[in-house]
Amino acid sequence: MIRGKKILVGVTGSIAAYKAAHLIRLLVKESAEVKVIATPSALDFITPLTLATLSRNPVYSAFQKSDTGEWNNHVHFGLWADVMIVAPASANTLAKMAAGLCDNLLLATYLSARCPVFLAPAMDVDMLNHPATRSNMDLLGARGNRLISTTIGDLASGLTGDGRMAEPEEIVDHLQRFFASKKKLKNKKALVTAGPTYEAIDPVRFIGNHASGKMGFAIAEILAEHGAQVDLVTGPTHEQIHHPGVTVHRVVSAAEMFAVCQKQFPTSDITVFAAAVADYRPAVAATQKIKKSKDSLSLKLAGTTDIAATLGKKKKKGQIIVGFALETTNEQQNAAKKLKAKNFDFIVLNSLNDQGAGFGGSTNKVQIISKGNKIKRFPLKSKKEVAADIVDTIMENYA
Repeated sequence: MIRGKKILVGVTGSIAAYKAAHLIRLLVKESAEVKVIATPSALDFITPLTLATLSRNPVYSAFQKSDTGEWNNHVHFGLWADVMIVAPASANTLAKMAAGLCDNLLLATYLSARCPVFLAPAMDVDMLNHPATRSNMDLLGARGNRLISTTIGDLASGLTGDGRMAEPEEIVDHLQRFFASKKKLKNKKALVTAGPTYEAIDPVRFIGNHASGKMGFAIAEILAEHGAQVDLVTGPTHEQIHHPGVTVHRVVSAAEMFAVCQKQFPTSDITVFAAAVADYRPAVAATQKIKKSKDSLSLKLAGTTDIAATLGKKKKKGQIIVGFALETTNEQQNAAKKLKAKNFDFIVLNSLNDQGAGFGGSTNKVQIISKGNKIKRFPLKSKKEVAADIVDTIMENYA
């Protein structure tokens, strides 16, 4: 599964840097293409010559090439890699990552990387157990980074305890399983809706909502990472897709979204209705801007097509449909009704009463309710992590 993959290995200032040499050797042996970025302090523990010889590529440490003065482009590294693995990840580097600092090439690359990031911490037991370190690791995990657990054993301090970096063979196994999981939805077609819809009042004004599209975009990308060919139908949003397996259809109104979904749904194996579609639209949209002529204005509203309910009635055997419910009262009861009425396989419930959940932000707290009122509850997570939980549930249905 690693053959041909582009793997960016970050090495930081830890005595465990010697293990990076063995990790690089194993990755190259598996026919991966490996590039190494080392922090300046990492080079106190292991030489650039060792890392370059094993990776078969130059080792990068500074923003500027010492011989030519050229720029080592951190953005290029982040775009090049299929995966980034920082091993060892020192307490200092983890703290800087959590704070968003970028005072060296490795950290600048991390902040601009679009690929999945794995972190293999290494430090003394008391540093690992310090509340600051634990908080930094929790925060990095919540942002979607994948942490590879430390192990118990003899430490450089002379103590015995937790804090040893995972062995290179274990790290390679993590990467093997990660890439293997990415093809579980190969040859499957998915349809995802995202963002709000805008319903025109006149050429200037509209009825809309605060949906950002972040959740739907994250789901589309993770479905594509698992091998699915994804059609993403999105209302107005600033979000962007970076995966070549996702085809984006940009629409404005509920009627436009319905037209595209109606065309794509019959051939879709998986459909996720994550968009916040307007329930009502102005019955008549003015063709010219409405001028203010009095203190009040009455609008007659007409219902929009319920896209999820309409297509749910056309669901065929083998198709999976996932819906969303954003509720403020009687959350579980209302979500369960929607699950049944719209013929969903499961529904993702989030409540505006939960801090950090709902529109606009980068986090969400959800419950996944399936038929038979089976409920899976999740803590507050990044929307990317929530998207991964939703896609995992989809794959469980296929299994």
